[in-house]
Amino acid sequence: EEGLLWLKQVKDNYHMKVCTEVATPYHVEKCLEYDIDSLWLGARTTSNPFSVDEIAESLKGTKKTIFVKNPLNPDIRLWIGAIERLRKKSIENIVAIHRGFSLTDNGKYRQSPLWKIPIELRREMPDMKIICDPSHIAGKRQYIKELSQMAMSIGFDGLMIEVHNKPLEAKT
Repeated sequence: EEGLLWLKQVKDNYHMKVCTEVATPYHVEKCLEYDIDSLWLGARTTSNPFSVDEIAESLKGTKKTIFVKNPLNPDIRLWIGAIERLRKKSIENIVAIHRGFSLTDNGKYRQSPLWKIPIELRREMPDMKIICDPSHIAGKRQYIKELSQMAMSIGFDGLMIEVHNKPLEAKT
């Protein structure tokens, strides 16, 4: 709740939109109480249909934008299932976030991009906005530009890039 208060202050003092992750209906309730502009479901939450159902019920009819990160494993059915559960509760402002997948070997990246999965999501849900989280995929800032360019070349609708005011001191 302390973090939500900070976000509310940023929103009010700087007229910026604010967003945070939710994993339970209680989180949703508190975010609505603090008038957070948009929410996202993290990869672990997206992977759990029971959690998504509960969150969707607590968001029923909201006009807020809800971002849905892809699940940890490359299972497009879980990702689509989470989006469909939200849509069944009349949530219309949904954006998919491609944040990479956890594999045994992710190559040079922290998460494997497996571009074919979000491309398949676009094929199956052509009206779905998809943004890329290259910082999550990369794990190292030197790869963010190339991953961002790939996402935009593929036709993604935008980027979600994590930043830190002192990157050399960041814990992750």
